[in-house]
Amino acid sequence: MAIYNPKSLKAEEFINDGEILETIKYAEENKRNIPLIDSILEKARPKKTADGIHCEGLSHREASVLLACDIPEKIEQMFKLAEEIKLAFYGNRIVMFAPLYLSNYCVNGCVYCPYHYKNKHIARKKLTQEEVRKEVIALQDMGHKRLAIEAGEDPVNNPIEYILECINTIYSIHHKNGDIRRVNVNIAATTVENYRKLKEAGIGTYILFQETYHKESYEQLHPTGPKHDYNYHTEAMDRAMEGGIDDVGLGVLFGLELYKYEFAGLLMHAEHLEAVHGVGPHTISVPRLKKADDIDPTQFDNGISDEIFEKIIACIRIAVPYTGMIISTRESQEVRAKALSIGISQISGASRTSVGGYTEEERPHDSEQFDVSDQRTLDEVVNWLMKLGFIPSFCTACYREGRTGDRFMALCKTGQIQNCCHPNALMTLTEYLVDYASEETKEIGFKLIEKELEKVTKDKVRAIAKQNIDDIKSSNRRDFRF
Repeated sequence: MAIYNPKSLKAEEFINDGEILETIKYAEENKRNIPLIDSILEKARPKKTADGIHCEGLSHREASVLLACDIPEKIEQMFKLAEEIKLAFYGNRIVMFAPLYLSNYCVNGCVYCPYHYKNKHIARKKLTQEEVRKEVIALQDMGHKRLAIEAGEDPVNNPIEYILECINTIYSIHHKNGDIRRVNVNIAATTVENYRKLKEAGIGTYILFQETYHKESYEQLHPTGPKHDYNYHTEAMDRAMEGGIDDVGLGVLFGLELYKYEFAGLLMHAEHLEAVHGVGPHTISVPRLKKADDIDPTQFDNGISDEIFEKIIACIRIAVPYTGMIISTRESQEVRAKALSIGISQISGASRTSVGGYTEEERPHDSEQFDVSDQRTLDEVVNWLMKLGFIPSFCTACYREGRTGDRFMALCKTGQIQNCCHPNALMTLTEYLVDYASEETKEIGFKLIEKELEKVTKDKVRAIAKQNIDDIKSSNRRDFRF
C-alpha cells in the first residue's frame, strides 16, 4: 500500500487515497468540535508582521474540518474570514479574462465532455491561423487583454506545434489599441520537452484540471484515450515545473465525485507543489459539471448545491490565502456575485465555449463545451462589478515583469503586491473605459478610479498612477505598469 508523502513525485503517494479517507473521517468526527474549529479559524486569520500581513493557511486536514462543520454560526465566521483574507491580499480587484477555443478535435473518451471522440453529431472544428486572428481581434475589440486558450487532445489535429503557432499568432496581433498581453494555456498533460516549448513561447499560467482525484472514478470517467492514464495526468504539474513553467493552475470538476474527497485531494496537490517546488499553484479553478451537447449532468449523482459550492470556495480561500481563484461563466450572475466576496479573484466575461464563437453575432451552440450561464457582454460584466464595488482589472504586469512563481508569492505574502496591483488595475481599467466602454460604464468607472486612487498608500506611486491615467485619457499611450 502506498504511503502518504507530499514530497514524493508519485501520484499515489502525494494524492494518497488512504490519507484522504482518513482526513474525511477525522473531519466528520470533529465537525462540531468547537474548540478545534476555533483554533483552526484563529490559525488562518491574517496577522500583521513587520513585513506586512501574513497568513499561515491550513493543511488539507484542518480545512476539511471547516468544510464538514455544519454549525451555522461557525460557517458564518468562515465566510467572514474568507472575505477578510481575500481583501488582505487581493483587495477589491477582479482580474478579467476570456477563454479561446482553438480546436474541439479530441481522441479521449471522457464521459462528461461533449468533445469525446464517439460524439459524431457535434461539429468538429479547428481554427486556421487566419481564424485565430479574427477571433483575437473580436476579443480585442471587446477590451480583453488576457486569454486562456483551450484545445482537445489530438496529436494529429492539435499537436504542440499547432498550439505554439497559435500562441505566436495571438501575441503578434496589434489592432487599434488592442493587444493580448498574456496567454494562459489549458491543454492536455504533456512532456517536459513540450512544457519547455510552451515556456519559451511566453505563456502565462499552464492550467490543467484534474477532473477528479479519485483514481478508480477517474479511470471509469476516462475509459479510453491518453487521458485514461491517471498517474501521467496527475503528475503533469511536476513536469510543467521541471520544464520551467512556474505558474500552474489546478482545478477539479465538482460533481463528478464526492466533493469532500475532491476538496482534500485539491489541497493535497497544492501542498505537494509547495513541498517539492517551493511554490504552490498560481490559481485554483472551481468549475461545476454543467449541461452540454449529449451530456446530462443529472447522470452524475455527486452534484453540489450553491450553498455547498460557496462553502468550498470560502474554505479554499482560507486554506491557500495567496492563490488566485477562478470562476467561469458556467455559473450564474447570482452565484458569481456571492463567490467574488469570499475568495474569487479572476472571472471570465462574455465567454464563448465553442470553436470560432467570437466572430459570430449569435452565440453558436453546435460546438460548445458546456452551457454558459452568464451570457452578458464584457461591458455589462465590467459595469456590474463596479456597481458591486470591485475594480475590474485587465492587468498582466506581474507576468511581464517576471513576477511569477516564487517571486510573485514572495511579494504577495508580504502584501507588497498591493503597491503594484492596485494602481495597475486602475490604469488598465482606464484603458478599457477610454477604448471600449459604453457611456454609462465610463461614468461609473471614472468616478470609481478617482476614489480608488486615494487608497494608494505611497505618495510617489499615487502621483505616477494619476499622471499615467491622465496620459491614457488624453493620448494613445497605453500599457503603463509598475
